[in-house]
Amino acid sequence: MVKINGTMINYYSICHRSVWYLIHGLEAAQDHPFLEIGRFITQESFARSKKEVVFDNLKIDLVKKENNDVVVAEIKKSSKAKKTAQLQLAYYLYRLKEIGITARGELLFPKEKKREKMVLSEELENMLKTTILEIEKISNMEKPPELKKIPYCRNCAYRDFCWC
Repeated sequence: MVKINGTMINYYSICHRSVWYLIHGLEAAQDHPFLEIGRFITQESFARSKKEVVFDNLKIDLVKKENNDVVVAEIKKSSKAKKTAQLQLAYYLYRLKEIGITARGELLFPKEKKREKMVLSEELENMLKTTILEIEKISNMEKPPELKKIPYCRNCAYRDFCWC
């Protein structure tokens, strides 16, 4: 059984094929400009907060305490793929809830100077449960899912695996 992480949840929302690559140990091009920009933004933003908290197989961008509440945050380059970032953050909240930690979330888009608060709703939990089952199905596939050209392909760090 695959040990699901936030990146898989994020990728699932965009491209099932990239989830398969990740699960099967194929690493995206680490020198891809968008990955480097994302790492840079995460490193340089929110200097006073505790960053990159590793919990089990999860890597949470930022954790802080506000008014006795635990707040976990996901830092993104832009709000272009906000829905996928919301699902990734919801997954962190869901996993924390499983071990008895109630937290709320924030999506942070430092370059756009945007911050969106988020709580784990029953609807999001149900969506996550479905997503987790689908990712498990993808992990059991012998080959990657069918190739489909989508707008994200142009900037994908796995592009060479699909389009060369």
